[in-house]
Amino acid sequence: MSALSETWQVTPKQVDLDLDGDTLREECGVFGIYGHPDAAAITALGLHALQHRGQEAAGIVSFDGSVFHSERKLGLVGDSFSDRATIERLEGLSAIGHVRYSTTGETVLRNVQPLFAELDGGGFAVAHNGNLTNGLTLRRNLIRDGAICQSTTDTEVIVHLVARSRKEKVVERFVEAIQKIEGAYALVALTNKKLIGARDPMGIRPLVLGELDGRYILTSETCALDIIGARFIRDVENGECVVISDGGIESFRFAPQVAPRPCIFEYIYFARPDSIVNGRSVYAVRKGMGRELAAEAPADADVVIPVPDSGVPAALGFAQSCGLPYELGIIRNHYVGRTFIQPTQSVRELGVRMKHSANRAAIEGKRIVLVDDSLVRGTTSVKIVRMMREAGAKEVHFRIASPPITHPDFYGIDTPEKEKLLAATHDLEQMRAYIGADSLAFLSIEGIYRAMGETGRNPAQPQFTDHCFTGDYPTPLTDLTVATPRRLAVLAEAD
Repeated sequence: MSALSETWQVTPKQVDLDLDGDTLREECGVFGIYGHPDAAAITALGLHALQHRGQEAAGIVSFDGSVFHSERKLGLVGDSFSDRATIERLEGLSAIGHVRYSTTGETVLRNVQPLFAELDGGGFAVAHNGNLTNGLTLRRNLIRDGAICQSTTDTEVIVHLVARSRKEKVVERFVEAIQKIEGAYALVALTNKKLIGARDPMGIRPLVLGELDGRYILTSETCALDIIGARFIRDVENGECVVISDGGIESFRFAPQVAPRPCIFEYIYFARPDSIVNGRSVYAVRKGMGRELAAEAPADADVVIPVPDSGVPAALGFAQSCGLPYELGIIRNHYVGRTFIQPTQSVRELGVRMKHSANRAAIEGKRIVLVDDSLVRGTTSVKIVRMMREAGAKEVHFRIASPPITHPDFYGIDTPEKEKLLAATHDLEQMRAYIGADSLAFLSIEGIYRAMGETGRNPAQPQFTDHCFTGDYPTPLTDLTVATPRRLAVLAEAD
C-alpha cells in the first residue's frame, strides 16, 4: 500500500543523521484469520511479527457476526494493541490487520488500514501490501465518475472498484476489481461471511496460507505464523485468489498462469531472516549472498564487520567463506526511538551514537571489511565509514551483498528518484571516493541469482523481479506514461 502522489513535494528540514535514514523500506504487512475465538489477539500478535514491514501505523478490523469493529492507530503495534481493553473492543471470530510504512506525504489516520466500507452486500474491509502502477489513473477516472475519495492510498481505489462492480457475489466483485489493477499486491479482505486473499499475477509481493487450531490464516510472512504457533500450509500462488468461509477453503486463478517473479528484495532486505519466502530460507539466502560476494570480491583484511541488522547474515557468509574473524564492530541500541532533541549540529551528531556506536575493541588498528545488504543514496555509508575511522580502523573495505541500485521501484518499495540513487549517477570509483572507503565492491547480478539457488539470471524470462538493478520492470507502469496530471488534494490532520 502506498500513499498516492502525483508530484514530489520537498520540504526543507534538518539533515537526517540517523543511520537508518538511508535504508530501503517496504510499506506494509498483512494478516488475517477466520473463525477463531481469539481472532483479534492473534492478529495483534501476527502484526507484532510483521512490524519490520511497517512502523508508522497499525490497524485491525474484526467481525462479530453482525457488526464490524475497527481500531486504527499511528505508531507501533505494541503501543496500541497490547492492552486488553483494545483487544476486547475488537469482538468476533474473524479479523484482518495491517502494518504500514508510507513513502510520501504524512502518515495520517485516514490512510491507516484496513480500510472499511459498507457495500451493497454488506461490510467490506481490505488491507494491502504493495503498490498499484495504475492507481492514479484509476483514481482520476473514479473521481471523474463521481467517486468521493477520503484517503490518498491506492487501496481505496480497490474499495471503489469492488463497490462499483455489478456482479452478484462479493467474491466475483472482488475478482472483477483486482482484474483492473496493475502492479504488485498482496491483499486480505474480510466480509460478513468470508476471508479473501489474493496475490498479484507476477507474485511480486508475498502472501502465505497457514492454519491454527483448524482455522485458516493469510499473512505476509511465515514468521507471523511462527509467533502464534501456527502451521505453514503453502504460499499463495501468483494470480491466485483464496476464499475462506465456514464451508472451508477454496481457491482459483483470476489471471492467466505465468511464471512467477517474486521481488528479490524480500530476500536481500525486507523479509525477516527467520521467514521462508517462496520455499527459500531468507537467512540461508542472505548467507549465500555473502559467500558469493566473498568469492567475487575478497579483501585483504583482518576482520569482517556487519552493518546491523540487515547485513549480519551476509557478513557471516562472507567471513566463513574467506576464513576471516567475524566481529560485532557496530553496536546497535534497539531501545532508542527517534532522535528528537537536535538543537545544534554537534548534538545532532551525537544523536547518531544513540542508535549506533563503534565497538573500538573490535576495530582499532585493524583492516576491516564492512558488509551491508544494499547501498541506496550512500549517505549512511559515509557515516559508517567515518565512524569506523574515528574508532581507529586502519583500512575500511566496503562490500555490498547486492548489485548497484540504478533504477527506482514502483511496486511498494520506498526508493528515491533515479537521480538520487548513488549508483545511477556515479561509477564505482566515484562511489568509493564519495563514501570514503579504501575499496568498494558489489555482488554481481549473476552472483545474487546463484545465491538464490539458480545457475544465473535468465534474461529472456527472469526468475525474480529485479528492476532496481536491471531496469527490467515486469508490469506496465501506466501512471508514468499518462499525461502529467494535477496534484492530489491533501488534508492535514492532527495526530
